[in-house]
Amino acid sequence: MGNKTVLITGGSDGIGAAAARHAVAQGHQVVIVGRDPVKTRSVASELDIDHHIADYAELDQVRALGETLRATYPRIDVLANNAGGILGDRIVTADGYEKTFQVNHLGGFLLTNILLPTLIESSASVIQTASVGARVGKVNFDDLQNERRYTALTAYGTSKLENILFTAELDRRYRDQGISAAAFHPGNVASNFGNGTGSALITAIYKLARPTLISSEKGADTLNWLIDSTPRTDWETGKYYVKRKGAKTNSQAWDPAVARTLWERSAELVGLPS
Repeated sequence: MGNKTVLITGGSDGIGAAAARHAVAQGHQVVIVGRDPVKTRSVASELDIDHHIADYAELDQVRALGETLRATYPRIDVLANNAGGILGDRIVTADGYEKTFQVNHLGGFLLTNILLPTLIESSASVIQTASVGARVGKVNFDDLQNERRYTALTAYGTSKLENILFTAELDRRYRDQGISAAAFHPGNVASNFGNGTGSALITAIYKLARPTLISSEKGADTLNWLIDSTPRTDWETGKYYVKRKGAKTNSQAWDPAVARTLWERSAELVGLPS
């Protein structure tokens, strides 16, 4: 079961840190990426693993991260694109993009594409942390930056829908080259995920819901399963999973034209060939 090289972004807290602990216990070589240097170093020190720092709100940091990872790790068996969050007010990054869209979708899209030669050579699994919130999302190519009707919850839901669409298109393009792709919903987790949004509504929702939320360890269960098990044998590539089972979600997630166009537009925005 062990001996995989597992790269987990958003690995300094929540389900990312929980998955890192599990993967180390299974004997995998684990590498984590985090935005917060103190928290990331703390988890890395606890587990005696490699770590890297990058803030997805700056795409140049993602580019630098990708090149460092390619140079450092000749093999990556699992890439878990887990970095992301829910924000309050609409914010535009230094790159000129709405922050939820950039952090939750464009950052992972860019990193995956930079690492593609290594991932193909490794016959890697690429796993996206999506959400049941994708059901309330809607990809509108005339308003990818959420300028017209922004709310934190709908921007988040749309970004999670984009994670699932990215999974489907990654599978379509690279399945025959050995890539296995999956997206999953971790459940409603009692972590620091919603902290720091600045939104009174989101804070109130989390406070009310907290007694019903699950631990980060339980939230990481499907991610742990996807990491530990054998793709194409234990799970089907290109699919979305909830509690280790294939699940339904927003109908737009399975529209190949939407997935293809999202890939092409995303590639254009981050400066990659489509």
